[in-house]
Amino acid sequence: MGRPSKRRRICALPINTCFLPESLKDTPAVKISLEEYESVRLLDYEGMTQEEAARQMGVARTTVQSLYLTARKRIAGCLVEGRPLIIDGGNFELCDKCDDNRKIIRCKTQKGSNAMKIAVTYENGQIFQHFGHTEQFKIYTVEDSAVKESHILSSNGAGHGALATLLQEENVDTLICGGIGAGAQAALADAKIAVYGGVQGEADAAVNDFIAGKLAYDPAVRCDHHDHSEGHGCGNHGCGGHGHGHMHQHGKGHGI
Repeated sequence: MGRPSKRRRICALPINTCFLPESLKDTPAVKISLEEYESVRLLDYEGMTQEEAARQMGVARTTVQSLYLTARKRIAGCLVEGRPLIIDGGNFELCDKCDDNRKIIRCKTQKGSNAMKIAVTYENGQIFQHFGHTEQFKIYTVEDSAVKESHILSSNGAGHGALATLLQEENVDTLICGGIGAGAQAALADAKIAVYGGVQGEADAAVNDFIAGKLAYDPAVRCDHHDHSEGHGCGNHGCGGHGHGHMHQHGKGHGI
């Protein structure tokens, strides 16, 4: 008898386990396992290398590669053929060190969350478009899907890493912003602050959309501000201009 295969460690359950095409057809659904989903999340969404993802999942790099290629092939089939996608089953175990991360992905972004603090890069009522240069944050305290209090917090000219610490000391768990660089995202991740970048418009409206589960944001937002010519702001280069629709019932959303 062969040795049983090692369980693959996953750190986050999907918000939704069923994705349906806009025009439903009488076609069979495509299924991917939880560990296949996790490989896509780590490699494509979190931007890890295969080696990093393998360590995260507690398996060999070749295993991650196999899971990833299988998942991508099946997801591509769903997109091209317009078939439903179901995420279910597999040979996995939940990481016992990642409870906080699962809460961020599954709770903070869904309507009906109990209590949270949201920070928005802020200027004259609008979302300021470069995180590292923001002079103010507007802080919102949300309870039972409603804003209970808001106030302005000065950044005091702090840099990227210090801004993450500032928000952490304010007990912020969610940031809505425009453009944001990879270094700042890493600092915020270390502070366990979920980031929703690539957002434009009024700060108050964005927070209301977030609470309602319909915030348009870009999970792959980047801001290469230091590569811009002097005098050009991030907003002029579209750092925050490509929002992706946020779907809750049958789509991938926050924190995703």
